[in-house]
Amino acid sequence: MLDSLDVSASALAAQRMRTEVIANNLANAHTTRDAMGRISPYRRQDVVFRVGRPGTSASTGVHVEKVVTDRSPFRMEHDPGNPDANAEGFVQMPNVNPVVEMVNMMDATRAYELNVTAMDATKGLFTAALRILA
Repeated sequence: MLDSLDVSASALAAQRMRTEVIANNLANAHTTRDAMGRISPYRRQDVVFRVGRPGTSASTGVHVEKVVTDRSPFRMEHDPGNPDANAEGFVQMPNVNPVVEMVNMMDATRAYELNVTAMDATKGLFTAALRILA
């Protein structure tokens, strides 16, 4: 039973990291410059999950193996008044689609909730087993 708690705990941590990455994507959906002030639109990021615990050969649970950058093309928006617009009046915007990010956020939130429910069920089984033994 302890393994099932570990599996759910690893999933909670992985989904929490996923929600942080999604929130970062949403926060930068209109960021057209890098930290140095150069024109360089934000690139969407995503997490890659992997079975097991990092650094072990365990085949239970899940962890975030890495955060990858989405190399899909930037969106081009016509905004001639924008200081970042090119000669034709188009601005390179981040490759973040807020609708996709919100769907991903709902999915991650639901997965998190399901793992909390699984942990609660496991704790209930522990409690019932202890009552039987006592």
